[in-house]
Amino acid sequence: MLLLGYQISTLYPELPVEKQTIINALNPHSYCVAKRDDLFRKALKQAEILIPDGFGIVLAAKMLCRERIVRIAGSDLHQHFLDDAQRRGLKIFYLGSNECTLKKITERISQEYPGVVVSTYSPPYKSEFSDEENMEMIRVINNFAPDILFVGMTAPKQEKWVHEHKAELNVKVICAIGAVFDFYAGTVHRPGIFWQRTGLEWLPRLICEPRRLWRRTLISMPLFLLDVLIEMLSRNANTASKGMQNFTSLN
Repeated sequence: MLLLGYQISTLYPELPVEKQTIINALNPHSYCVAKRDDLFRKALKQAEILIPDGFGIVLAAKMLCRERIVRIAGSDLHQHFLDDAQRRGLKIFYLGSNECTLKKITERISQEYPGVVVSTYSPPYKSEFSDEENMEMIRVINNFAPDILFVGMTAPKQEKWVHEHKAELNVKVICAIGAVFDFYAGTVHRPGIFWQRTGLEWLPRLICEPRRLWRRTLISMPLFLLDVLIEMLSRNANTASKGMQNFTSLN
């Protein structure tokens, strides 16, 4: 489904895949950030799969495409792949976050998914990596040879890193899932099913982390909805114009 210039995938991806598959998520905040970040926009648009992560994307699909789609959050995608990895005995690598969080992820997987082989790496906490640091991350990942690579460095850093280094990574499935690392480790609590199903998951998260999330909620969401409204009005105007031209030609 084409939505505001982005090709959205409305189904969960299935394994195995024949070629390297990059999976990113589109939400109202990433949409707004990508408008002023060319590399991030390129990374999103060139991903093989772009999942609809956010109530705003679901709403936009209904308004612009008249389609009811189901939101696929990063946590849901992560769960989907863990279930599949358990059935297939796959290898999974987590790149990102800190050692404490990664240890908790590993411990939880060993209990819930004993058939899954896991390895992790915590990169330096900085805005940009040196060539040596990038080479080390790629080396560790390729030595482990995972079936699935989860990258959690927060957007847009994680998507841009994957886009710039995907050709060097010997991995078939690469997913940028950001905050999911903390959710799964339990270091950050994900809002419950009620909030997820009502499309209000952002509200308790904003209350808990106002300094980090206020911009995406109070600025990006209104700007995104404004673009949706402008696009809807433009389409209606074009439809009316074509109808008038057809009427004129008949007369």
